[in-house]
Amino acid sequence: MQLDETDHALLGLLAENARAPVALLARKLGLARTTVQARIDRLETSGAISGYTLRLGDVARPRIRATALVSIELRTGPSVLQRLKTLPAVETVHTSSGRVDLIVQIAANSTTELDETLDRIGETKGVRSSESLIHLSTKLDRMRT
Repeated sequence: MQLDETDHALLGLLAENARAPVALLARKLGLARTTVQARIDRLETSGAISGYTLRLGDVARPRIRATALVSIELRTGPSVLQRLKTLPAVETVHTSSGRVDLIVQIAANSTTELDETLDRIGETKGVRSSESLIHLSTKLDRMRT
């Protein structure tokens, strides 16, 4: 199933508030309430929306996922984190007790976006080194069951 711009806009609104009334969503999208309800029904049927809260399905997910293992200089954690927060493709940042200081989860729509995000991470003041791991396939995902 292909998602168009309206589908992506609707998913964005639902990601902000999955319990928003259909009438409110329709006003924000400039569509009839019945049209929005039909789109929601179609997105649910296709698996793009699953569960009570909004979880983006495989159709709506960015295609390329990666993990960046980042080592930072002493006392630069807060400023590095502030920079990472400005990068749209960065989904989560975890601290680590291992050989790296941060584990950065990235989701990009293209290899270009992924490459640019990794470049921005690497050039961030306070980042000593980074290693990127591109996710190829998912063999187990307990969050989707």
